Amino acid sequence: MPKLYDAIMSHSNPDLVPGLSRFFKTAPGGYGFGDKFLGIKVPTIRETVKECWNETSFEDLQECVSSEYHEMRLAALLTLVQIFKHAKKDERLHIQCIDFYLAHTQYINNWDLVDLSCYELLGSWLVNRDRKLLYDLADNGKSIWEQRIGMVSTMQFLRHGELDDTYNIAEIFLAKPQPIHDLLQKAVGWLLREAGKRNEQRLKDWLSTRYKTMPRTMLRYAIEKFSENERKSYLEK
Repeated sequence: MPKLYDAIMSHSNPDLVPGLSRFFKTAPGGYGFGDKFLGIKVPTIRETVKECWNETSFEDLQECVSSEYHEMRLAALLTLVQIFKHAKKDERLHIQCIDFYLAHTQYINNWDLVDLSCYELLGSWLVNRDRKLLYDLADNGKSIWEQRIGMVSTMQFLRHGELDDTYNIAEIFLAKPQPIHDLLQKAVGWLLREAGKRNEQRLKDWLSTRYKTMPRTMLRYAIEKFSENERKSYLEK
């Protein structure tokens, strides 16, 4: 079986590169400026990871996660998720996965790389542990991507019916100097919306004292599942 790196490279499709580069804003001034693509769609990456994860070492992951190619970094992160999940009760291996993830956040540098990995790893790891790490990332993360990890990782807690951390970390972003980066606004609004799916009244109560001063994009994402009339009432400040 080929190594993960070689298996991913074998699916390279130059015809898809221009579209992916535009989608992930790699032009000057874009949030993905300078990133490079191989032209591989996510389902293909997932299928390749499914075939290779069990024979992928942390040395292999190092090679892939530090790659200049976006899809290679995504493959490394998805492989790390699989190793973590299949470790089951092997705490030593769990810790190795988490340490690897946190040591390589400089390469987790786009929204899809964050969203497809953080709550499956950090969120799962912290379900029964102290969650201060996520608060620190949200508040003091060195990049918008580390800050986004702090927010999006709470998705795992929502799936366990625990809403407090989502709201608490959202407060951190509301307290940040304006303007808040659009990708952080979207992440906070998305997680608030997900919290609202579990308890709509709690979301409405939370918004009642905050919606007038919330960044617009964040608010729009948070109220997306409300009725049209309700959305209008929130947006007509």
